[in-house]
Amino acid sequence: MSLRLGDIAPNFKATTSLGEIDFYEFLGNSWGILFSHPADYTPVCTTELGRTAALKDEFEKRNVKVLALSVDPIDKHIGWIHDINETQQCNVDFPIIADDDRKVSELYDFIHPNASATATVRSLVIIGPDKSVKLIITYPASTGRNFFEVLRVVDSLQLTANYSVATPANWQKGDKVIIVPSISTEDAIKKFPKGVEVIKPYLRYTAQPNVD
Repeated sequence: MSLRLGDIAPNFKATTSLGEIDFYEFLGNSWGILFSHPADYTPVCTTELGRTAALKDEFEKRNVKVLALSVDPIDKHIGWIHDINETQQCNVDFPIIADDDRKVSELYDFIHPNASATATVRSLVIIGPDKSVKLIITYPASTGRNFFEVLRVVDSLQLTANYSVATPANWQKGDKVIIVPSISTEDAIKKFPKGVEVIKPYLRYTAQPNVD
């Protein structure tokens, strides 16, 4: 299966470091981030899981639940979590899937034959409350994920979902946003009381709606 943006994220049941879960039940009405790791006790992934744990409050603020995956069994996960907590000064309290049968990895296209016939690549999927896939990023094994970029993307996706705006290149929270083309300028003036700046008929800015 090849997972694409806009697809419905497949549901699954799995054994995790926090017990058995049903993915949809775990997410509920939240946004979700599912990210994969090729194996336990890998150095780059150790720092990533530590960074994810350290950003717990930021994910909760955005109504995002995180879930990691590795193809190693649950006993290895427990030992690895101990190492992560020790070396990264954190508390990993989100589930890590024990995908030793690779069922979830195959559902989410986390195994790429050109990289490895058996081990998962390092992909990250953002899933909306409607269970559709909003973002897929795949990293090489040598490059750690930028979780501040992940948070930035979540902020952008939530702005689009809630306010019908898009975000320009290099956008950061508080910057101007772009009014989506499906809204006429006349309607935009009514919808965005902070003002509409028309650069071109197709390029119109407004202040970020949810920032005072």
